[in-house]
Amino acid sequence: MNTGDGGRDGGQGETTPLFARSAVTRTFDTPEFRGVTFYEIHARSIINRVPSASRVPFEWTINPYRGCTHACTYCFARRTHEYLDLDSGRDFDSKIVVKVNAPDLVRKELAAPRWGGHPIAMGTNVDCYQRAEGRYRLMPGILEALRDARNPFSILTKGSLILRDLGLLAEAAEVTDVSTAVSIGFTDESLWRAVEPGTPSPRKRLEVCATLNEHGIPCGVLMAPILPYLCDSPRALETTVRRIAETGATHVTPIVLHLRPGAREWFMAWLSREHPRLVPRYLELYGRGAYAPKAYQERIGQAVRALAREHGIGRSAPRGDRAAGARGARAGHRPGEPPAPRPAPAATPEQLTLL
Repeated sequence: MNTGDGGRDGGQGETTPLFARSAVTRTFDTPEFRGVTFYEIHARSIINRVPSASRVPFEWTINPYRGCTHACTYCFARRTHEYLDLDSGRDFDSKIVVKVNAPDLVRKELAAPRWGGHPIAMGTNVDCYQRAEGRYRLMPGILEALRDARNPFSILTKGSLILRDLGLLAEAAEVTDVSTAVSIGFTDESLWRAVEPGTPSPRKRLEVCATLNEHGIPCGVLMAPILPYLCDSPRALETTVRRIAETGATHVTPIVLHLRPGAREWFMAWLSREHPRLVPRYLELYGRGAYAPKAYQERIGQAVRALAREHGIGRSAPRGDRAAGARGARAGHRPGEPPAPRPAPAATPEQLTLL
């Protein structure tokens, strides 16, 4: 392990970003973290309010990390690294900011008189169960604080590490509304290795969903992103939805790839290397902005919803979830399903990470 005091670069010989002057910089000589630099910081706050203009069905988030070793080529959060004097490509995958005081901050902010006990979403920007969590173990303290405050929360992840905290999730679900979702856009393993190289396999994520539901923790699937011309054929969609149904998923929400600045350049560079014949088709599909045409999105959404009905997704609650169901009914929504969105003009759905 190499450490620095903010003026060093962890031994990689690269320029240290300005924010890192107040951070502890570390690298670890282990295979899973080879080439990754961690910047340990003490954050000033941790529960963040989502801007009212955002098109997402939640108002408050917790993000204990910035950057993500999942290295998903399409991740919409890539551009946020540019605010840290880092690039949205390889730096996003390999230079990870760790808010080491996150658990203490969560407990402090939940206890503040002005806090209203609002539902908190986690994993909406970068994955809170990425590989870094295996070393830093921030989530147990965060979950304990949420449990003790009886504060409702949801988690979106691609990481299998969430099962480490199954006991804490179950304890929290006894006293508040808890829901989870796993991000699985496709089940093609060759495509997974190419576009999500740092994530657990789709098969492993399906197992995570099944395990959570078997233990009474409501878990659905964010079927995202659906990549045009790569995993959107009727056969591919049917295979993915069928395998999702086998997990007992509480719901499935399909979202087509969108390409914001930062993600667009990185993904298109990958596409030009791996599937050059598709580049003209993507330029046509995304020529007017970050989103695919509405007609295409509606066609995919209708197909997935029809398959979900055919395979019975959402017809039964996970075992042991009667108490959670009662809490959800009192709160006005079913556990494991996204909360009702805030009133806003009709807009294209938001693609979330990390999943």
